[in-house]
Amino acid sequence: MLDYARIPAGEPADRVAVMVTFMHMNVPAPRPPEVFPQGHLARQKLTVAEYRKIYHQIGAPWLWWLRELMPDDMLARHLASKMVSTHILFIDDRPAGFFELERSNWPDVNLNYFGLVPEMIGRGLGKPLLRAAINEVALIRQPGPARRLTVNTCTADHPRALPNYLAAGFVEIRRVREVWDIPRRLGLRIPDHLRA
Repeated sequence: MLDYARIPAGEPADRVAVMVTFMHMNVPAPRPPEVFPQGHLARQKLTVAEYRKIYHQIGAPWLWWLRELMPDDMLARHLASKMVSTHILFIDDRPAGFFELERSNWPDVNLNYFGLVPEMIGRGLGKPLLRAAINEVALIRQPGPARRLTVNTCTADHPRALPNYLAAGFVEIRRVREVWDIPRRLGLRIPDHLRA
């Protein structure tokens, strides 16, 4: 557990049990860029406030909580790192989704976060956005090409997350059961089936 995610003794929290699936794929050759009708994908350096807003908007239904607890100064350093890139999908000039890539373990690249805002789910944007994330990794040269793209998902994520990753070419490496203590002050709604 990350130090900043350890909650103080006695703080009200919900205990959640999830199965985490770790995956990787060999990075394919670059492809032509994805086309998003009435939209576009843009790499952006976000402020802490901008990042927290889209992170919460996309992740709250799926219990994304770690970055909610990350101190502002730590998150600012993370976002400013040359090893991290954030890519926002805009539809009709409004954020519709995002993904975050991290190259700290080069030549492997990790897909830290990936998702759509709730109102954009079910519109056929997930698969092309995932292809765009994979293609973005294929285009990185640092100094040579990336070797592998890694990602993990869990049973708190959207039910189509794991099937979509596998359909895109990811291969399961392992599964690990994790138990999280999520502070109630975050206001996340915990589904009954995930309560430990």
